[in-house]
Amino acid sequence: MKNNIKVGVIGLGARGMGLLTAVILPMDGVEVAAVCDKYQDRGEAAAKAVAEKGGKRPFVTRDYREVLALGELDAVVIGASWADHIDIAVAAMEAGIYAACEVGGAYSVQECWKLVEAYERTRVPCMIMENCCYGRDEMMVLNMVKQGVLGDIVHCAGGYHHDLRSEIAFGKENRHYRLNNYIHRNCENYPTHEIGPIARILNINHGNRMVSLVSMASKSKGMQEYIRKEKSGDAELMQTEFMQGDIVTTVIKCAHGETITITLDTTLPRYYSRGFTVRGTKGMYMEDNHSIYLDDMHEEFHMDWKKQWGNVERFREQYEHPVWKKYIEEGVKGGHDGMDWLVFKDFFDSVKQGTGTPLDVYDMAAWMCISALSEESIALGGHPVAIPDFTNGKWMTR
Repeated sequence: MKNNIKVGVIGLGARGMGLLTAVILPMDGVEVAAVCDKYQDRGEAAAKAVAEKGGKRPFVTRDYREVLALGELDAVVIGASWADHIDIAVAAMEAGIYAACEVGGAYSVQECWKLVEAYERTRVPCMIMENCCYGRDEMMVLNMVKQGVLGDIVHCAGGYHHDLRSEIAFGKENRHYRLNNYIHRNCENYPTHEIGPIARILNINHGNRMVSLVSMASKSKGMQEYIRKEKSGDAELMQTEFMQGDIVTTVIKCAHGETITITLDTTLPRYYSRGFTVRGTKGMYMEDNHSIYLDDMHEEFHMDWKKQWGNVERFREQYEHPVWKKYIEEGVKGGHDGMDWLVFKDFFDSVKQGTGTPLDVYDMAAWMCISALSEESIALGGHPVAIPDFTNGKWMTR
């Protein structure tokens, strides 16, 4: 058991820098010994933030391989672009360093296998930092499911419903990788916010698994409309055709018969939502109207559903997840309503204790491969595509 660990932070754009200042630096027993970004100014800004927090100035580099070669790190936090996540995670495991990998989608199934094979070769843990698995409502519903309150779970849904038009359109100015992805790809490009909490509900990789998917994409019109309205002076973007469909719908079948629907919705005007929905034989939870419906409690309202909208708070005392009960008592910290703090605390606790991580490479591979497989299904006109078993059969007994 280590009381103090040294970490490196690789990738210091908006997400990486936000995590550094709001979560990593305030965490007890964690020293940031190295920072890395391909843009020198970002690395220098991060080093300054570490020094201002009271730590010594960290090692600064533009090459992540120099971070891994230091020989003194216990872990690295990977917040680089989607296309770099898996390569850096594999290199970290091969260097004997725990890897905390920010979320995104894979570009091929092969790179997901590469990730799994690196872990099985090195036995060095790698954790996908899916903060939505630690959301207050997501964990309360998980607690209800484990207690049988919603009965036998039949169907779940989720979405990444987030208006990102400004972030995408100003990708060149902000040095953000989303722009190129939306120009060149058409897929469910950000699946883990949706699939992570659902995978825990359905015991994916722990007695159940996802076996196949079908994806369809709408036409792409949202970005062109936004650019005409907000960035008409950008001659290059005005002439750009975006491949990414405005709405991508993916339906997944599980080994035990459950279905999952996930939706990518990021280039049309809308409010933010993850659309988290759980349907069971005894009731349901729905994020978009913040409601729980139980068969033996609310059946008289089934034709007047609005009377039950917003009723989740009534269930807190009985079903709040123990993790959140303790968290609220101690004081919620960090970003994204406290989710970031919880996911990083779990990771750093695993590093200090030298144990496996609660979300592992098998979860990471299964969730991230959905991007590559949805791209294939869309290209084939909605053809079903098999989802690999990255556990090689161990899902039945893990």
